[in-house]
Amino acid sequence: MASALRAAVNFGQYPYASYLPNRPTVSRRFMPETVTKEDAELEKNPDLAFLKTITAQNQTMLSMSLTEIPSRHSANDIYLGQWDTPEWTLDNEPLAAFERFRDKFVEIEKNIIARKNDSSLKNRDRPVKMPYTLLYPNTSDYTGEGGLTGMGIPNSISI
Repeated sequence: MASALRAAVNFGQYPYASYLPNRPTVSRRFMPETVTKEDAELEKNPDLAFLKTITAQNQTMLSMSLTEIPSRHSANDIYLGQWDTPEWTLDNEPLAAFERFRDKFVEIEKNIIARKNDSSLKNRDRPVKMPYTLLYPNTSDYTGEGGLTGMGIPNSISI
């Protein structure tokens, strides 16, 4: 549970929170009161009024960098259902149990893909067409590259 919770919380930060309009770090102005100069500006050009309220460029870049760090998979991540060395045990019983565990993750992954492609299920992508992939097991990734994948559940519980 801790690994999956960490994956859902950490690895989704960058795609969802680094885009400034989704989550500005600072608002420099209050919403304008009606019948004021600021309200007239908002009515005339909402985009310009919005740009005057959001975080400055330097603060935005800092926030994006700080959001990216916990969202990255490290190059040496080992995902649930994988192991880093085949010699971790030679006992048949734990090997069989691990294979059943791994097969269950592959089954979950196939189920997610099937549900994602099922047009009868509603609300799969939302208007921005950004599919939810955070708890996608990603069992086939043995690249060791890490990075901002937005998927995969590492076999760990620490940041």
